[in-house]
Amino acid sequence: MSETKTCRLVRPATTYQGKQGLNYVEGISTESVGARAICMHVLEMRAGARAKAHRHDDHETAIYMLSGSVRTWYGERLEHCTDVQSGEMFYIPAGVPHLPANISSDPAVALIARTDPNEQESVTLLPELDRLVHP
Repeated sequence: MSETKTCRLVRPATTYQGKQGLNYVEGISTESVGARAICMHVLEMRAGARAKAHRHDDHETAIYMLSGSVRTWYGERLEHCTDVQSGEMFYIPAGVPHLPANISSDPAVALIARTDPNEQESVTLLPELDRLVHP
């Protein structure tokens, strides 16, 4: 018996707090449309907000900044950092520890796509790294 495939429209309305401590607008995922290899959602970070240090074990992440400015520390000891501005894209390889923080005085909004269709399934928190970053 073959499965019927069909396109699905998603009108983002539901928000949830991820394990990382940030608020997301639910988008494309296994949970919302039955996606098998990708998720895409919107991240809204209030001014001064920061995530918990974490990694996505087996999944890549692509980010497009819609507005604001976010500094992301990354690396095994969060020893590197990059500021991502509105209109820029940022790539995070699978398994790389990272911690984003909104460094602007306005909310920051990003479109995030990940190769984990379950979105939160591959999130591993790294509390031992949280104290290494002081935005």
